[in-house]
Amino acid sequence: MHRVLPAQPRKRAVALAVGVTALTACALATAPGAQVGPARTGSVTANAAPVSAALPQPVPAVAGAQAIRGASGPLTTAQCEAQFGIACYTPTQYRQAYDLNALYRQGITGKGRTIVIVDSYGSPTVQHDLDVYSKQFGIKSTHVSVVKWGHVPTFDPTDATQTGWAGETSLDVQMAHAVAPDAHLVLVETGVAETEGVTGLPEMMDAEKSLIDQGVGDVITQSFGATENTFPGFATGDFSSIQNLRYAFKDAAKHNVTVLASSGDGGATDSTEDGVGYYDTQVNSWPSSDPLVTSIGGTQLHLDEQGKRTAPDSVYNDYGAGGGGQSHVFARPAYQNTVSRVVGARRGTPDVSMAAAVDGGAWTYTSYDPAETGWGVSGGTSEASPLFSGIVALADQRAGHRLGDIHQALYSLSAQSLWNPFTGITDVKDGTSNSYQGVTGYDAVRGYDMATGVGSIDAAKFVPALARRH
Repeated sequence: MHRVLPAQPRKRAVALAVGVTALTACALATAPGAQVGPARTGSVTANAAPVSAALPQPVPAVAGAQAIRGASGPLTTAQCEAQFGIACYTPTQYRQAYDLNALYRQGITGKGRTIVIVDSYGSPTVQHDLDVYSKQFGIKSTHVSVVKWGHVPTFDPTDATQTGWAGETSLDVQMAHAVAPDAHLVLVETGVAETEGVTGLPEMMDAEKSLIDQGVGDVITQSFGATENTFPGFATGDFSSIQNLRYAFKDAAKHNVTVLASSGDGGATDSTEDGVGYYDTQVNSWPSSDPLVTSIGGTQLHLDEQGKRTAPDSVYNDYGAGGGGQSHVFARPAYQNTVSRVVGARRGTPDVSMAAAVDGGAWTYTSYDPAETGWGVSGGTSEASPLFSGIVALADQRAGHRLGDIHQALYSLSAQSLWNPFTGITDVKDGTSNSYQGVTGYDAVRGYDMATGVGSIDAAKFVPALARRH
């Protein structure tokens, strides 16, 4: 999850290789065969003057934080580090890092389970791009079932909002497939772009509820979100605009469907309701903050070419920062009573974290824009949520049924992990989410924290442990 607010000054200016500053830290670097220039997703050149907006503006979703794009082929980690100063990882490295190969050898591949991915507009080349991605890394491809909800416009590669969502779609689909290669993927394309506030969310919730009612989907991944502050009524304490959108999640709970959402890429901060004072207050985003949704935060992996760790995981805080903090809308749910000393009386996010850093981002392939066809490296919690959706699909297969809401099991396993090495919970104790304009970020410490939640996972242990809890 990574959003760009047009013509707004942003948290951090980052230039890689070509002197292009990408707002909210989407960094652009050149690679062999890559396109050079500002990203379509709302980036501006480094010398552009910042402009403050007096009114909120639409915030299109973007494919995480993209560091390299349009490359003729994926590079090795060493090549990325030498040329661009960042690490880049393949699904083969991820599989080693998260100890997934042991599960695959047991036949736990997500077979028989369905992952639902929800994105505005989608991508016209999603199947072709997944096929190319899979072939490159020796993974059997799978069919992506596309469900169009509402009037989805004909794709226009010159439309920055549509290309932003197409990049998001590609990242979501390829990351879910990388972890659960035999899971069935259902891509829901909605016809209204999700932005800050309510816009686009009713269509997404309607689509999710419809599929749930039809029995389609075991786990839903959502790489989008709107800051709680930007919903109508927030300033007066009226949270009905959020409460009225929860019907899909309540329906998911009744049907034992697991719902995930990216925690965001603004660390402990995000936009305010009036568009002024951007990134100057502690806020959270919905649906990540919803107690019925498992909030997926971000970590940074440190891997060698084989995917073995050269250092423990740290907090995602390079060209963005994993979202987290206390909800202003929801009280602390019962499953977080064991971490009340951290979250206080409010719902705290994230719950758990996966790879999201741009320095250590994931290779993806896209061809929806003829001008930028090729390989790219992306990060952000847009990457983390679909990665974890694959983990849930594996656990569903292991259990032989849907796991539904995994919060209670997750926090119970976390509490045991301090003395039981077989829970599969990997504590993250290095780094901080971010600190900006006087807003203090959250440190990763022993046990639960609002930088990475309970931490990350060792799938070979976590998947069977989670399955047993259900």
